[in-house]
Amino acid sequence: MKRIVSYIFVSILLIGMLAACGTSEEPSKTGSNKNGSDKKTLVMGTSADYAPFEFIDTAKGDDIIGVDIDIAKAVTEKLGYNFEVRDMDFGGLIQALQSGQVDFVLSAMSATDERRKSIDFSDIYYTSKHMIVSKKGSGLTKVEDLKGKKIGAQLGTIQEEKAKELAKTVDMSVENRNRIPELIQEIKAGRLDAAIIEDTVAKGYLDNNPDIEGFTVEDADGGYAIALPKNSELTPEFNKALKEMLDNGELDAIIKKWFEKK
Repeated sequence: MKRIVSYIFVSILLIGMLAACGTSEEPSKTGSNKNGSDKKTLVMGTSADYAPFEFIDTAKGDDIIGVDIDIAKAVTEKLGYNFEVRDMDFGGLIQALQSGQVDFVLSAMSATDERRKSIDFSDIYYTSKHMIVSKKGSGLTKVEDLKGKKIGAQLGTIQEEKAKELAKTVDMSVENRNRIPELIQEIKAGRLDAAIIEDTVAKGYLDNNPDIEGFTVEDADGGYAIALPKNSELTPEFNKALKEMLDNGELDAIIKKWFEKK
């Protein structure tokens, strides 16, 4: 009899415990990111060696900064996402995108037809323009005129890369200088025949130096865009945010902020 009573008591106790467990609150299915936010975090791939689009100013810290970082912050904020940046070699960005290591790429990447075969691109957010600056009366009016000339470029800039690109088709030499004013002085002194400078920056020097002149060179690959996986659902979302930024002047303000820094 004692065994029966004991068995009934234990059974009631177990039932009570199970009932209590059944009424406990289930954990949220919405995961939090490392910042404690319930927003989804998108991973951005970039190659932080391309000032002023993405680079690290070691004198000020180890954060990746630049045009593309500010654009990514604005776009993801408008769409309700958090984002984190993953730095890698430029040559590995498309593979990282295709393998799911990153959700999108913002790295001054030109939206070429060849790349479009394997990935998607947003609308163009920046079209590269450069100016070839030379002493007034130099006779340099087109790229072909640079043959046999010594061309300067600011070290570490996209103009340095553009100069190297031009040197593959035109027989010219390329020299680097640390700052734009140095390039202007070298042209005036005759130590450089010309220099390639971002056009908005160059125009400021042309306005203040009547003894120099220049002509514009545009990149032929369609401009920079945000790269995304093929058929990504994010593409129309990103385009919507970019259009809003273009219409309200936010995009232009970001570009001017970084390109006006000297």
